[in-house]
Amino acid sequence: MRIARKPIWGVALVSLVVLLVIAFGTRAGYGQAQHVRWDIVSLNAGVLAPGGIASARANDNSKITLTGSGTFVAPGGGPGSNASTTGGGIWVAFDSSGTKTGSGTYEVTGLVRWEQAPGTPPPVVDTIDDGQASGGLVVLRVLYSDGERGILVVSCHFVGTPNSVFEGITASKGFVDYWNREGPAPGVDADRTVFHVR
Repeated sequence: MRIARKPIWGVALVSLVVLLVIAFGTRAGYGQAQHVRWDIVSLNAGVLAPGGIASARANDNSKITLTGSGTFVAPGGGPGSNASTTGGGIWVAFDSSGTKTGSGTYEVTGLVRWEQAPGTPPPVVDTIDDGQASGGLVVLRVLYSDGERGILVVSCHFVGTPNSVFEGITASKGFVDYWNREGPAPGVDADRTVFHVR
């Protein structure tokens, strides 16, 4: 009885192809990393600049107001990675009557996730000029100066972005979730954000 043998060069060729796919696929994955800047912005007389404020409210109508900017690299080494994040800003908290209950600074400590959104930037003078302006959603881990930890969600809606995407921020601080973002209002310099992708 004769046993058919597969040529060894066939197995070697298949192995080589698999290794090349893995090597080039991994390299392509690294090449897709995005360098992104996020900002809570000011918009005055058609001029977009860093240094704005944005607010969100908790279930009892208490409020947190933030300033901030920073950068991240996505995918950035995986969920929660802090090696590819920078930034932070100032926070001020208010109770439901509007009385200030605390303030300080916060620091971004990690990237949870980033999703770029479609859309066209509005016709404004963009003074940030750090890449292509973009809509999107980022979730960041933050550490507040009073020792509490939380999450900052920055969302940017452009012309043509689906209406399921909001403009502004939400945040958590300790056990409080400021889930109800304040949307931007005409003539009010607040609650606007932007991303720049390089």
